[in-house]
Amino acid sequence: MNEIKKWALQRKAQDAVEVLNSRRFDAHYAENAAEAKQIVKELIPQGAEIAVGGSVTLQETGIMDLVRSPEYRFIDRFSNSSWEEELHKYRLGFLSDVFVTGTNAVTMDGKLVNIDCTGNRTGCIAFGPKKVIVVVGANKIVKDAAEGIKRAKEIAPMNSKRIRHGNPCDSTCSCSDCTGTSRICNIVSIIDGCYKFPGRISVIVVAEELGF
Repeated sequence: MNEIKKWALQRKAQDAVEVLNSRRFDAHYAENAAEAKQIVKELIPQGAEIAVGGSVTLQETGIMDLVRSPEYRFIDRFSNSSWEEELHKYRLGFLSDVFVTGTNAVTMDGKLVNIDCTGNRTGCIAFGPKKVIVVVGANKIVKDAAEGIKRAKEIAPMNSKRIRHGNPCDSTCSCSDCTGTSRICNIVSIIDGCYKFPGRISVIVVAEELGF
């Protein structure tokens, strides 16, 4: 990576970590994906039951492989015989020890912004699992919640195409505010600080470009 570009990502990540910690998140800076993976490993107790949100970032960092380790009890939401079974596993996630996920955006005033399809990811971040670990690349740091929502909407077509939902944006790569049952922009979530349960949400900000 270009050294000036890397420097910019480092500064944004470091600044975001400072703000998140001031708002009672448990925020960590990671220089790269390997360091982020190591931090996640240190945060998860051996034998913990783990659920995850759908996340390109977790795949790119190798964290998805980590949480599938025999050291943990992984709720495999990706292997199902029916939609009902998948929904059941989503619900199990709310009672898990640890929920690991990415996020659509982090704001420079200390908020996590997400747009979700079913609500299991946004719901688990907000309440349920004993511990939440969010991993995010510095490319997802934005000014405020309005910019976070705008960013999430802009990348929604890529996520829709990734999970093969067959929405209009899968072809156009542009939001048409569709109304079908496969629509992925159903729930907007803004986590405005971690004051009710200080430190419950750990945010690992990585000085790299990760995810969509």
